[in-house]
Amino acid sequence: MFQRVFPPSARGFAVAAFALTAGLNLAGCNGPQETEETASALTENASMQTPDQPAAEHANVTSTRLLAADAEPGQWMSHGRTYSEQRHSLLDTINRDTVGRLSLAWYQDLDTNRGQEATPLVIDGVIYITTAWSKVKAYDATSGEELWAYDPQVPGDAAVNACCDVVNRGVAAWNGKLFLGTLDGRLIALDAGAGEEVWSKVTVDRSKPYTITGAPRVVKGKVIIGNGGAEFGVRGYVTAYDAETGDIDWRFYTVPGNPAKGFENDAMAMAANTWNGEWWKLGGGGTVWDSMAYDPELDLLYIGVGNGSPWNQSYRSPGGGDNLFLSSIVALDPDTGEYRWHFQTTPGETWDFTATQQIIIATLTIDGAARKVVMQAPKNGFFYVLDAATGEFISANNFAPINWATGVDPKTGRPIENPEARFDQTGVPFVTMPGPGGAHSWHPMSFNPETGLVYIPVNIGGFPYIPDPNFTPQPRGFNNGVDFAAAALPSDPQIKAAVSSTVGGRLVAWDPVAQKEAWGVPYPGAGNGGTLSTAGGLVFQGTKGGKFAAYDAATGAELWSTDVQTGVVAAPMTFEIDGRQFVAVLAGWGGVEALAPGELGAIGATTPNISRLLVFALDGEMSLPPKPVVAAPHLAPPPLQASAEAVAQGGELYGRYCGVCHGDAAHSAGVLPDLRYSVIPHDSEQFADVVLGGALTENGMVSFSSVLDAESAEALRAYIIARANEDLEIYGK
Repeated sequence: MFQRVFPPSARGFAVAAFALTAGLNLAGCNGPQETEETASALTENASMQTPDQPAAEHANVTSTRLLAADAEPGQWMSHGRTYSEQRHSLLDTINRDTVGRLSLAWYQDLDTNRGQEATPLVIDGVIYITTAWSKVKAYDATSGEELWAYDPQVPGDAAVNACCDVVNRGVAAWNGKLFLGTLDGRLIALDAGAGEEVWSKVTVDRSKPYTITGAPRVVKGKVIIGNGGAEFGVRGYVTAYDAETGDIDWRFYTVPGNPAKGFENDAMAMAANTWNGEWWKLGGGGTVWDSMAYDPELDLLYIGVGNGSPWNQSYRSPGGGDNLFLSSIVALDPDTGEYRWHFQTTPGETWDFTATQQIIIATLTIDGAARKVVMQAPKNGFFYVLDAATGEFISANNFAPINWATGVDPKTGRPIENPEARFDQTGVPFVTMPGPGGAHSWHPMSFNPETGLVYIPVNIGGFPYIPDPNFTPQPRGFNNGVDFAAAALPSDPQIKAAVSSTVGGRLVAWDPVAQKEAWGVPYPGAGNGGTLSTAGGLVFQGTKGGKFAAYDAATGAELWSTDVQTGVVAAPMTFEIDGRQFVAVLAGWGGVEALAPGELGAIGATTPNISRLLVFALDGEMSLPPKPVVAAPHLAPPPLQASAEAVAQGGELYGRYCGVCHGDAAHSAGVLPDLRYSVIPHDSEQFADVVLGGALTENGMVSFSSVLDAESAEALRAYIIARANEDLEIYGK
């Protein structure tokens, strides 16, 4: 660690303080100026915030500045820029007329080539990012000079608890400190000037497979953080920590625990009435692994709640039930964590249809009147508009192809389910659209108050949900009650072509009032990057194919693009220093899209991963080095000597324990090793040393000796060799 002199503030702090009392668009809601009533309410609420501390030298983020974020459009001080999480910038120097001059101003290579999902923060001339393995870096935002770097030393064995790569989505800032959630479950406060640790708290029970990949939020001096792990068997919750001391202020569980131990509050007692069986023994799920938003006028914190654990409801809650608060938006009191209201997008969820996707607060004109709403496009494929104060359902419509439901009840918002999609009840496999990747996943969307459109990175594709008749929870691997081995993509070329033709992606501009698509841009594959909207009439998005582009926000016409040499899944952001506007994005393909989907996930992708921070400006003079030439691998497996029974057993084991990282049907999408090409399965002892002995634990490949013995490991090796020989015979490479 080391400290450097930081650049001066791009804008004066007094501007933000003046805006707070002047009644500007403090909450980041629709319209150029709020009403007098709104401004008064916000000013009064600001007085109830934690008193601002003496001005910090670095990352001087306070309630006053966050509430008045629109008065400092050159900054990007929180994950979604404002508490409303609209991801819309008021900067307009880069616009429809000038964007053709956009080019690279500077870049920095990162020290890990895993998925990059963070949104950078820019505060007073410094850009702060997180990278894979929960590392943090600070750069001079103008020149790109590295100021400091911090590595929390996440142990390699933490990777086995991560469903979706060793990613991280960013830091939060407050009063001179940055707050980081680490993959192994810590919440760490860093000094923003030196990158040195101020305090660190373990936020999870480390005897259980929890992780943290999401960005914290800070509200009223409280750092809010959730966690992940519902695929493996945990109970979800969100916790508020004092930003100065790291002490716990409150914790809200999202699913009820063991009734015999009593419930933490009335909300858990209410939720328990919607569950059956002994759900608590399987965890229940409901992890808050990504989305949060705060409305300072209503003084409500909104959290997005994830899927059930296991997915298959017949195991999780025999007899059904809504299973609150799975797949729900929940409104909490940010001071106490007390429940205020909820809306459940997928009652009794059984398809991994999380509601952890981005929550946006806005004011829309509905039936001729202005109405404060929250909006979400969760995995299930419906776009929801709810009353922000009460959670009352306003409207919903599907923004992507779906077949699990035919619509929603116009009064309640409950989905009208297709009974055949309930594989958990019928016991019959069903190819559901969308699949567990969701019609929209974590990739952030943005809202432009001027066009009235929401810009959504949309995924298209289905998944064959097949109940696992022999499901028993295990200490390693997914515990979903779904047979991934039976759902694996066959090697038959015709079947592959037919399935691949149903997979795709789109950038969709969605009208949330009319509940229909205004325009769309198709992509060959799913899992493209998040979006940024700007007052320059632009929408920025990167793709898994390595393109970074700007589109006309009103029409969808592509106005500019550049090849960034690698896939982009993170969301762009923009900032301004000394009157010059910049656009920044983290490049580096990865995450769940580059792991579990395997061959289908690779559609439209570019490899290898080249993790970089890219910063663009008008008339930038930097160029990327030539893209490295990677020789195409060739299959050269040893001959298959195992029996068909051993190969079949190995296929079941691979689907249960290996596919989530190394890809469906032993076909990697390109980030982690493709085992068909690996030499390790060629040697029985070397394979056992890795799979049972944990020889590569530091790289994230831990020992599976708790679920595999020597015989089953050999069956697993046989399956990998069989798959390599099968593809060599069919495709010759």
